[in-house]
Amino acid sequence: MENISVIITFAAYLAFMLAIGSHFYKRNESLSDYLIGGRQLNKWVAAMSAQASDMSGWLLLGLPGYAYLQGMEAFWIALGLAAGTYLNWKLVARRLRRYTEIAGDAITLPDYFANRFNDHNRLLRVVAAVFILVFFLIYTASGFVAGAKLFESVFGLPYHSALFIGVAVIISYTALGGFMAVSWTDFFQGIIMFFAIIAVPFLAIHATGGFAASSEAMRNIDAGFLDVFTNGKGEPLTAISILSLTAWGIGYFGQPHILTRFMAVRTANDIKPARRIAMVWVLVSLCCAVLVGMAGRIVLPEMLSESDSEKIFMVLVSQLTHPIIGGILLAAVLAAIMSTADSQLLVTSSALTEDLYRVIIRPQASEKELVWVSRGTVVGVAAVACGIALKPDSNVLDLVSYAWAGFGAAFGPLVLLSLYWKRMTRNGAIAGIFGGGITVLGWKQLEGGVFDLYEILPGFLVSVAMIILFSLLDKKPNALVEEQFEQANKEC
Repeated sequence: MENISVIITFAAYLAFMLAIGSHFYKRNESLSDYLIGGRQLNKWVAAMSAQASDMSGWLLLGLPGYAYLQGMEAFWIALGLAAGTYLNWKLVARRLRRYTEIAGDAITLPDYFANRFNDHNRLLRVVAAVFILVFFLIYTASGFVAGAKLFESVFGLPYHSALFIGVAVIISYTALGGFMAVSWTDFFQGIIMFFAIIAVPFLAIHATGGFAASSEAMRNIDAGFLDVFTNGKGEPLTAISILSLTAWGIGYFGQPHILTRFMAVRTANDIKPARRIAMVWVLVSLCCAVLVGMAGRIVLPEMLSESDSEKIFMVLVSQLTHPIIGGILLAAVLAAIMSTADSQLLVTSSALTEDLYRVIIRPQASEKELVWVSRGTVVGVAAVACGIALKPDSNVLDLVSYAWAGFGAAFGPLVLLSLYWKRMTRNGAIAGIFGGGITVLGWKQLEGGVFDLYEILPGFLVSVAMIILFSLLDKKPNALVEEQFEQANKEC
């Protein structure tokens, strides 16, 4: 009976997602429609879509799993992410929305970079597209791993069968409906995630006798479980550990799947109310995600292994709720996974179609051809990411942290400085991408001492230094570039 209720809930949810994809199928008449929805996102859809695609399966799997093992140490990740979300909306969103329209009506991030720096030989555009492809393959794989763990846990399916089912569903509505389908499904998925992440920790706390009893039980777990300055074993956190955890926040400035939402907002005036909506969602969701993990340590008499800790949300749902309610709450995990994986597939597809296929292979391609090529690349990228996700013991948080660092370091400084520094040049931009991206890839392979620092921080700093150095060594931008900069920043 339990599995039947969950199956019915999941089937209804997936049918609804596919219906949205079908609804927007015939509305994609141009590549701009398919990739950024013709810049027609309203404030609610923009806010919810940006945050749902941001948080992904790790909000319900990775972060609760970390809090389950380490307790209040997870506070530092939540703090960094909350601050990063606010600063991204405050510093980047409005300027990027205006600048992408002024600079050649850019519809992808590499397209914006090329237009911003008057990149005639297209080198910057191609470099940016290649780095997007590399890191999004890893990021998309993390979503597929999370989906496989969900189906494996709920239905008892073999990991690989669960993986293929999840991938097939995500491909279907993404390829059909494009950006608007992805954004509207993210909107509904964000709502489901929001209520689920609130409900589960409160159910767990209620089951253990209320807040006072739960707090006392948490204190008895370990002396350091409720201390933000110690790890789950009561050992003091080092400065490197705290810096590494909070540094997640600087990654926001370079995430293409989030920045695309800013580019697609209907008008720049919608940014401020969208920011308020987004911040309420984020603050509540992060706090509750940490509570899920910590409350899970009280509810479960025996510790889950480190590899199974990311299933704590699903375990609590199965133990504390009726099968029908459980099916709805577990659909939130699927929503979290799909809301990011679909966005990643679409952005990667856009990089391959708009920034490589149209630029290098078929400059004369029609809009209809480009839409179909983009649909095809969604399937192709998903297949490669699926191959990366085939390893059953892959850790969602580890995969997300690697890709997050790659984007944050390669593109974060580039986005920020391109919006605020008129003297920045194309050669500085290229140097920044290589400096940040390669530092992340190299730093990840080292360990011990300073190399235990999360790779996003050294990558970000190297990227900033490279951008400034190579821009100052280069000749000044031409008059057109400076004029566009002044126009884009005039009302910001």
